[in-house]
Formats: sequence, structure tokens, C-alpha cells
Amino acid sequence: MLDKILRFITFLTSLSLGILVVLVVYDATMRYLFSEGSTALQELEWHLFDVVILFSIAYTFKNNAHVRVDIFYDKYKEKTKHFVNIFATVFFILPFSALIIYMGYDFVMMSFIQNEASSDPGGLPYRWIVKSFMVISFVLLFIEAFIKLFNDVKELR
Repeated sequence: MLDKILRFITFLTSLSLGILVVLVVYDATMRYLFSEGSTALQELEWHLFDVVILFSIAYTFKNNAHVRVDIFYDKYKEKTKHFVNIFATVFFILPFSALIIYMGYDFVMMSFIQNEASSDPGGLPYRWIVKSFMVISFVLLFIEAFIKLFNDVKELR
């Protein structure tokens, strides 16, 4: 089930990236050739960039494409790799994800209750939507990390 969700989110992320490229080209063209700009359009670019970054976290982790010191990791034996993965997951990824989820929930709820919008004239409303992506992305990362932890422990046995 999680795999299907991640594939769907990956599709949405890819779509967001394509839309982002078109918007940046359009915005740059309008600004530099016609001296016309839009605050809402620029904020939409920022929001789409947020979507791309945040929703890529769990997918990147799932496919083992995340940042780590591969010059050491690649030379480890399989058993050592599993120990490193378990250690990193238990002491870094799961606690950090739980902290972001815990702190982020109140952050999003406060934004929703206040009906937070951009402070710039012509900016976008409903800022809580983009803030909720942070919590959603770390929930997905938490679940994926838990699955990987289970698999690493299983491989060690």
C-alpha cells in the first residue's frame, strides 16, 4: 500500500516539477522582457519547489539514493551495512521524523485556524496547505524508515 502511495506521490512530484519549470520560464520571460511580474506566481513557484523537495524525501530514502558517506559505506560488508542502517534509522531518522511530525502538526494547525495567507499584496491564501506538506512528507519518511528498519533487522537474522 505504501509503495502505491509513494508511486502516486512521485508522479505528483514529477508533475509539479514540470509545472515549476514552465512557471519559472514564463515568470522570467514576463519579468525581463515585458517588466511584468506576479507575486502570486512567484509564491506558487516557491510552493511547488517545496512540494518537489518534501515529497522526494521518502522516495529517495526508499531507493537508497539519500545522502551518506558512500566512500566508507560501499566498502563495508553486508552485515556492517545493516548495522549502520539500523543505527542511523533508530537514532537519527525515526526520532528526527517524529520530532518534525510532532512540532509540525501544531505549526500547521495554527496556520489553519488563523487562515494564514501571504503577507505580500497579491500573494497566495491558504498557506496551511503548503505547511501541511512538511508533516505529510515526514509521516511517509517515518513509515518508510520503519519498513527499512524491519527489513534490515530481518536481513541480519
